[in-house]
Amino acid sequence: MPDLFDPSPETENHHASAHRPLADRLRPKSLSEVIGQEQVLGDDAPLGVMLRSGSLSSLIFWGPPGVGKTTIARLLADETDLHFVQISAIFTGVPDLKKVFEAASLRRQTGQGTLLFVDEIHRFNKAQQDSFLPHMEDGTILLVGATTENPSFELNAAVLSRSQVLVLERLSLADLERLAQRAEKELGRALPLDGPAREALLEMADGDGRALLNLIEQVAAWKVDGKLTVDALSKRLMKRAAKYDKSGDEHYNLISALHKSVRGSDPDAALYWFARMLEGGEDPRYLARRIVRMAVEDIGLADPQAQHLCLQAWETYERLGSPEGELALAQAVTYLALAPKSNAVYTAYKAARAAARKTGSEPPPKHILNAPTQMMKDQGYGDGYAYDHDAEDGFSGQNYFPETMRRGAYYLPVERGFERELKKRLDYFEKLRAKRG
Repeated sequence: MPDLFDPSPETENHHASAHRPLADRLRPKSLSEVIGQEQVLGDDAPLGVMLRSGSLSSLIFWGPPGVGKTTIARLLADETDLHFVQISAIFTGVPDLKKVFEAASLRRQTGQGTLLFVDEIHRFNKAQQDSFLPHMEDGTILLVGATTENPSFELNAAVLSRSQVLVLERLSLADLERLAQRAEKELGRALPLDGPAREALLEMADGDGRALLNLIEQVAAWKVDGKLTVDALSKRLMKRAAKYDKSGDEHYNLISALHKSVRGSDPDAALYWFARMLEGGEDPRYLARRIVRMAVEDIGLADPQAQHLCLQAWETYERLGSPEGELALAQAVTYLALAPKSNAVYTAYKAARAAARKTGSEPPPKHILNAPTQMMKDQGYGDGYAYDHDAEDGFSGQNYFPETMRRGAYYLPVERGFERELKKRLDYFEKLRAKRG
């Protein structure tokens, strides 16, 4: 008989519900309730096809935080009558893995399969990842891994070959609005926000559904009269830090976006990605170095001034420091985006390197070698060399490639910017070389 002061089951359930975070209370109970990720869950999408055919393979979910990786894995176990086991690579060692595999093996003997969900799977080292393989192959476990990092770089080829990688995307504003409406229904009241403030709240979540529900829970707890504006909301809530990992995928994705925006002559997009990296905490010196690289790779001799301007911007940053120095780098980014483009030297350099690797043992022709000793003169060093300054037009037209090698044509200037002038010079010397050859 329960004690007088023991809470009733109804009271216990009420308290348990009251103290559960909103994100947990709104966790979908079926795959049809999952918001977003139609590219994975739709009828003709990979998981939809697998579930209809009754053949679920091991999976790797790759996507940003808060987009449903854990939830989908749990619901897959429900849909396929598999026992769900969840571990995190951060807190799990080899002894723990052995226990998980032993328990899964015992379940298998009784006819119960196991869906093993591994959060942050990329944090396991090679040996730990290899330990999954025999249990995946004999059907002891169906592995579902979750990672925010590029599986191509972080996971073993053997694990990848036995799994299908599914990309989960950050939630759109429309997805987040649907989630907000579901939260309001659960809370039993609308959020005290006007239209612009509501949109600002969705943007604060930055595509992360869990983050949005946490923000909504904070807003719903406020005792306010009327509806808050954007300014009032901003004073009460701190904006989430931008998702940016200076050593991970996001770093390389954003520098790629910056570089390609410059190459595509779009100064607005280039400045946006430049600002995104700075807002994420990127070292301006790294950006300065990459900006100089853009100048020599994509502008080249179409505008020789571009490289000097980038170096000056770098030096200006070093003298001024942050935050003033970033303006000089922004100026360089803008200049590069609007400069005439040419990768002719970059292409010529790669072609010359390839030729050098192929003909790496060919000696220079003897007539362009110095002969400081009599023995070298007897060997024909320097014999027949034509001093270009003594030739008509200051150009002898001699061959400077190895004698057994066909003359290469690597530098092919474009008809843009200053390189147009260089093309005229190149064509002029080619005509003279043909005439005097």
